[in-house]
Amino acid sequence: MCLAVPGQIKSIHENLAKVDIMGVEKSINIQLIENPHVKDYILIHAGFAIEKIDEKYFKFLEEVFQEETKDE
Repeated sequence: MCLAVPGQIKSIHENLAKVDIMGVEKSINIQLIENPHVKDYILIHAGFAIEKIDEKYFKFLEEVFQEETKDE
């Protein structure tokens, strides 16, 4: 099973972006998405941004992941 996590772009430098993933900042490759911008919401898999998503879906996914970590 593949797992993609939601994040928000905080800054961009060439093909890499600093992304906030549930409070953790990571450097993510953004070459696979079109026209990435600061504040965009994205799905991330294996260190790559694979898709842009809207804010509503981002918030839903964050809630799901937070519920999963509470259950552990």
